[in-house]
Amino acid sequence: MEEAIKKAKALIEAMAYIRSFNGKIVVVKLGGSILDDVDLQKKLLTDVVFMATVGIRPVIVHGGGKAITKAMAEAGLEPTWVHGRRYTDKRTLAIVEHTLVHKINTPFCEIIKDLGCNAMGLHSLSSCVLFAEPLRLAGENGRKLDLGLVGKITDVNSILLTTLCDKGTIPVIASVASDVKGGKLNVNADSAAGEVAGAVKAEKLVFVSDTHGILTDRSDPESRVSSLSEAEIQKMVADGTINAGMMPKVDACITALDGGVKKAHIIDGRIQHSLLLEIYTDKGIGTQIVK
Repeated sequence: MEEAIKKAKALIEAMAYIRSFNGKIVVVKLGGSILDDVDLQKKLLTDVVFMATVGIRPVIVHGGGKAITKAMAEAGLEPTWVHGRRYTDKRTLAIVEHTLVHKINTPFCEIIKDLGCNAMGLHSLSSCVLFAEPLRLAGENGRKLDLGLVGKITDVNSILLTTLCDKGTIPVIASVASDVKGGKLNVNADSAAGEVAGAVKAEKLVFVSDTHGILTDRSDPESRVSSLSEAEIQKMVADGTINAGMMPKVDACITALDGGVKKAHIIDGRIQHSLLLEIYTDKGIGTQIVK
């Protein structure tokens, strides 16, 4: 009886959030070691389907860095890194595309459909909603660093995304974009999620990965900060508290907030029901970032 009462209380607590988020778009970016664990994927996607069932309109964005590195190794290719970004030639891009679409995106859609929701994979082999231009990083003496077929998002097909959401279909976006010439560009999945969230004016952007959130001490998981403003984030970047590994997510959160998203969150997907706990409870379990 006591356990049943706890469950009832949790439902009552969630009720206000369910009402306030009804009909709102929430962009969920899945990454990290989650993409290597099929059981964990199923649990997280079950949470996403629950969100859709109670009225939220989820949009999923994913990358696949570790799977891509593994596929490249199997093909006898050694990754080349330029300022922390993977140099992408035509052969690498073919592996990136195959891995993202066939090894991650399609299985995600199949799991969602098995759980009772419609899903549509959006990627460079079907309907692409991401558009980009070649990314060039600033090097020494003002020279631009060539990353090959790596792109920076310039546009998002928000009309298609909102149309799918309105019809009850969960968009599942892989991080390969089209360019103006009809070519393909490898884009950072964190950056893509931030751009997507801003384009569809999402209520929330949630990064689900294998990090506890933003820590004041990277060696201490208990030092997680539950809520930060954009100004506080900038201060932590300036003093080095936020390091390079967290920067793509933080930058994407700021991009989303600047695009009109109400809140961005960074949570640990290895914790059971972390996505639901962050959205439907008072305390949450990760770090939320607000304007």
